[in-house]
Amino acid sequence: MNRYQHIVVLTGAGLSAESGLSTFRDKGGIWSKYDYCDVATPEGFARDPALVLDFYNQRRQGHAHVAPNAAHVALARLEREHPGEVIIVTQNIDALHEAAGSQHLIHMHGELLKALCAVCGTRHRWEEDIAGDTPCPKCATTGGMRPDVVWFGEMPYHMERIATHLSAADLFISIGTSGNVYPAAGFVAEARMNGAHTVELNLGPSESSSLFAEAIHGPATEVVPAYVGRLLTG
Repeated sequence: MNRYQHIVVLTGAGLSAESGLSTFRDKGGIWSKYDYCDVATPEGFARDPALVLDFYNQRRQGHAHVAPNAAHVALARLEREHPGEVIIVTQNIDALHEAAGSQHLIHMHGELLKALCAVCGTRHRWEEDIAGDTPCPKCATTGGMRPDVVWFGEMPYHMERIATHLSAADLFISIGTSGNVYPAAGFVAEARMNGAHTVELNLGPSESSSLFAEAIHGPATEVVPAYVGRLLTG
């Protein structure tokens, strides 16, 4: 399997679920408790910024109590030991890939541990709460600080970089994704069109499962380390 030179890995909420972070669409997930229109849209933020900031403050506080699981560690190992290129494109806003040691990482939906100033456009590493009167460290304006995350209705980050990597990929692996959120749900078709072998590693079949050439279903902490082991020793 070391014939692959350009591996692109897409990861979703299912990868971090076994670290204790809630998924969004599963039964009991985040969107069963909150209306995403209220806490994850520009309109919701304009309507009630305190509610949105509190939602992300709680998530940021909870992040301090989670750690990478065996799947994150396995992907960091793949990046470190594979002789070719390995790029991880994640829909997750947590920092568990980084904590596991991954370095070639693209956060398409932003990062929970960063803040964005809507006034001057600067981004800042951020681990504290954000309040309505929090000043921007650069321009000192208050009222413009928000989580550096992509909300519904906003364009995901780094789409041109992702497209470039997908066009070069000879192996595309999708891990822990529902397969119904675009544009990420369309990556498998794009990779296939460019000749990549496509693999789904997921707890169960995703909505896009039929598009993959290979599918392995089970807990991420089991199937991801096993598959990475095959790649590195095959």
